[in-house]
Amino acid sequence: MKAVIPAAGLGTRFLPITKSSPKEMLPIIDRPAIQYVVEEAINSGIEDIVIVTGRGKEAIERYFDMAYELERVLEERGEMEKLQEVRRISEMASIFFVRQKMPLGLGHAIYVAKNHMGEESFAVLLGDDIIVADKPCIKQLREIHKKYGCSVVAVQEVEKEDVRKYGIVEGEEVEKGVYRIERMIEKPSPEETASRNAIMGRYILTPAIFKCIERTEPGKKGEIQLTDALNLLLEKEDIYAYEFRGRRYDLGNKFDWLRINVEMAMQHDDFREKMRKFLQKILQD
Repeated sequence: MKAVIPAAGLGTRFLPITKSSPKEMLPIIDRPAIQYVVEEAINSGIEDIVIVTGRGKEAIERYFDMAYELERVLEERGEMEKLQEVRRISEMASIFFVRQKMPLGLGHAIYVAKNHMGEESFAVLLGDDIIVADKPCIKQLREIHKKYGCSVVAVQEVEKEDVRKYGIVEGEEVEKGVYRIERMIEKPSPEETASRNAIMGRYILTPAIFKCIERTEPGKKGEIQLTDALNLLLEKEDIYAYEFRGRRYDLGNKFDWLRINVEMAMQHDDFREKMRKFLQKILQD
């Protein structure tokens, strides 16, 4: 299975820093956010990855490329541990880049990777969503896909007042945490649906999605919404939703970026006790 990582968005929710730096390159401790997404794909058994970029996203390509000068300096200094870490980044998977020339929505971003996907089902991991889980989220979805043979979307329950922020799925629960989808609604008002199962940036899609994207009319802001294409796919195939196990962080949300840095620091051997004392001091003050 191959994977597509859309990373071409403008990052307007994280301005002003995203004026010159991709939000996917925001640091989480000592590595950029998108590395966590790539590692999730790799840890799910995927080694062939297409990252969809756009204008101003060249830093992502440079990050996963070899850095000859840096490697030479590290080798000359005898800093072999750092050298191995830098080399590992460029060797971790077969990563290809395609360009979405205009910000025309998530559906369009996936479509520009069509020629690389072939006729097999593929994974989609949004480049600004990080999911921390004992078992990688995409691996969980692959297991559901293998069982039912259909497209699968990752969902989690959100508060009623937050449904307007997400694509929401409605459907019948066929086993614990697994739903056969009947309808998907893009950012509905709380009055439009009783469901609170929100799509959370991870998908396994069958290749039939590409013809559905071709038929999808642009929606708000002239963008081609993946949710609209998935509703067209529902007319031909079953789609399932799965309540994945894990914690999701939206890197378009400034508080989530702060939260994941603190939580990751608390899991890091070098920082755990220092961070604990620091937080205790702040709370006492």
